[in-house]
Amino acid sequence: MFISYYGPIMTARAAHTFAALFTFLYVGSLYAVKNARLSFAAKTVRVPNGGPRVKERDERWRDDPDVIKARLTVASLVTLACCALVYFVVFTPLAREHEVSFFTFESTIIRLGLGLEGPHTVYPYLVAPMLFFGPLYALSLAQMLPFQRCFVFRRDVIGVLFSWQGFRNFVVGPITEELVFRSCILAIYKMNGASEAAMIFVAPLWFGAAHLHHAWDCFNRYGRTWAAARRAILMTIFQSVYTTLFGAHSAFLFLRTGSVYPPIVSHIFCNIMGVPQMGEELKRFPRNKRGIKIAYVVGVLGYIYALGAWTRTDDSFYWRPYYETPKF
Repeated sequence: MFISYYGPIMTARAAHTFAALFTFLYVGSLYAVKNARLSFAAKTVRVPNGGPRVKERDERWRDDPDVIKARLTVASLVTLACCALVYFVVFTPLAREHEVSFFTFESTIIRLGLGLEGPHTVYPYLVAPMLFFGPLYALSLAQMLPFQRCFVFRRDVIGVLFSWQGFRNFVVGPITEELVFRSCILAIYKMNGASEAAMIFVAPLWFGAAHLHHAWDCFNRYGRTWAAARRAILMTIFQSVYTTLFGAHSAFLFLRTGSVYPPIVSHIFCNIMGVPQMGEELKRFPRNKRGIKIAYVVGVLGYIYALGAWTRTDDSFYWRPYYETPKF
């Protein structure tokens, strides 16, 4: 296959419109389908100690198995639809006017980062674990890493992955989100001629915005009070910022490697690890405070180094200006 660029093949407005459409389709589908929709009792419940209230019989909450199954189905279908839209954009006469392509399907596969060859080394998959060097060290102190005394494969792997929540959080969720918010959105911005910086720091804002809808869930689960509203706002701000930052990390991996597989693995790993809890770890292991702090510093410095040194891929479709775009 031969791909040769002569300039952007869509306007910035069109690229933003497609990105908004992908985001709307992914999030909106969770509420468009009845079985995937959440339902809450429309009443105020004051809950002591700031915890969530008790779920009522007729309500449908986010972690209900029926809700999870429905949402996994619609999210998967929407992901396929978004990938198909990218294919049709590549196939349009406007695209062919600027691009010589005899194999539109193969071209789309490359743009989506779905080539089976993937990165040639394992290093891009180790960037996120390097950042979590501190939390991993704390887990080793707790003897919770694989092959350590407190790690139980049946409980910590089988029991998690074969639950509906685990299947959502560690399999379908990361795969569909990376395909939509990295593969599809970055493919569109590439066709707009966006710079690497814009794709790393601007495109992930859509991923952060896709998590705003969790505020309604939090507000209802915590009783629909003013305290619940404050919690929902703070939680949503934190989650949106955190997911936007992760989106920038994931976009960098995607662009540098030209593959969606390192971002997917990174997403799964980060979901498993959760948000680092350095304060709690220092309290739990007071004799190892210095070691934990050093491990966190090593992780951050190692991550900064690994971003450049471990992600370089000479044949990445994305990490080149147009005139250096590889020919396939």
